[in-house]
Amino acid sequence: MPLIPYDPLRWLERDAISSVWPRWANDPWFGPGFHDIPRVDVRETPTEVIVTAELPGLERKEDVHISVHEGHLHLSGRIERRTEAHDDHVHRVERFAGSFSRTVPLPAPVDENQARASYRNGVLEVRLPKKTHTQGRAIDVEFH
Repeated sequence: MPLIPYDPLRWLERDAISSVWPRWANDPWFGPGFHDIPRVDVRETPTEVIVTAELPGLERKEDVHISVHEGHLHLSGRIERRTEAHDDHVHRVERFAGSFSRTVPLPAPVDENQARASYRNGVLEVRLPKKTHTQGRAIDVEFH
């Protein structure tokens, strides 16, 4: 009989997890990033960084706050949901309602003073122009 050292976490081996994980991998509650609200896409073009966020249900621009600080984009706000009828028996509630906050690292330095944001069809789009890199200048040395 071979001696196997005691390992209390042996059950966490990849084979044991792979038999359970596939069921949860595509589940919206337990899949990757299930707690990230709002969900965002970050794209980069040669001249700007574009961040799009799913935020269905915003009704006023005061409901969302956007800021850029130290290479990160901060999104926060609140989504309110109105109940249509109080006599109905609700069987399922899956749409998000409440406060949200998300911080996204930006892939390049941006000029936050030139940033623009727009909201259409439940999607917030933030366009951040990249900072222009100034070319270094040669410094003449004076010999005396």
